[in-house]
Amino acid sequence: MIRAALIGLGVIGKVHSAAIESLQNAVLAAVCDTDPSKKSQVPSGAVFYDDYEEMFRREKLDVVHICLPHFLHYPAAKAAAEAGLNIFAEKPLALNGKEAAEFVKLEDRYGVKICLCLQNRLNPTTETLCRLLHSGYYGALTGIRGSVSWYRSREYYQAGPWRGIMAQAGGGCMINQAIHTLDLMQYFAGSPVVRVRGSIAQILDYGLEVEDTAVGHFEFENGAAGLFTASVANYTDENVELSLRCEGAEFSLRDRKLFRLRGEEHELLASDTAEFSGKAVYGNSHVKLIGRFYQVLETGEGWYIRPEEGLPSLAMIDAVRESSRTGATVCV
Repeated sequence: MIRAALIGLGVIGKVHSAAIESLQNAVLAAVCDTDPSKKSQVPSGAVFYDDYEEMFRREKLDVVHICLPHFLHYPAAKAAAEAGLNIFAEKPLALNGKEAAEFVKLEDRYGVKICLCLQNRLNPTTETLCRLLHSGYYGALTGIRGSVSWYRSREYYQAGPWRGIMAQAGGGCMINQAIHTLDLMQYFAGSPVVRVRGSIAQILDYGLEVEDTAVGHFEFENGAAGLFTASVANYTDENVELSLRCEGAEFSLRDRKLFRLRGEEHELLASDTAEFSGKAVYGNSHVKLIGRFYQVLETGEGWYIRPEEGLPSLAMIDAVRESSRTGATVCV
């Protein structure tokens, strides 16, 4: 039986809590949050702490889930690794590429396993599209577009002021709302990004330090081109869209469905389930990824998403930001 702990009982922390409780081979043994009022939200049987280092000392744990504001991801992971604990870390891996490079070293340095929560890689639509791309049947990928059009109110940033502070969030819509889309773009491309030109902006009058809108053009090493757009200045949360063109076919991932495009015909190839753990925009594969990671912890067999797999999306974000600052194309 895997004994799990959770640090951070915010919105995404509750998603993790529900996922852990749904697994037959796991128990949520402890929860940590600095807000004592959240003690009432702790599931039955879990011990509440307001200091995670005390929790590490007192509890016998197999894994700790880090569901904290971005600037606390690396410090909490380092403390857990030093305590010999395996880690399931929410995205983003860190505030930027430089800090993420230090995060990646924790596995080997302390002999622990760390899984990064890029759960949308396990969506049925993603897995189906990856099989088709890797088959080679449709030829090389030539272009990919990712689009995120969501809405975040002024109250959203007031409820979590760290979200609007660059030193604590590491950015705005790119690192917070659209990082899964950036991850899937490079994941589908199967090739590193080598050149980036982009621009970021604040078109909402919220007085924030971070961007609410971003656009980027990516050149991949394999010759594919990518266009990325993201904004939280929309009037609602629309479904993320990904469009791909290969030499022999075009594909569209939208409305949680994967289509192959043939002229005016859209052939449905796969669908994601409508059941979600938490908010729908988070995707529905947290349970699947956590379950796979726990299997590795129990048996030593299987795979999980390693920390270094979070580096490419952060490099893309850093490059878009640098290109916007300088007005020049950035080589990655």
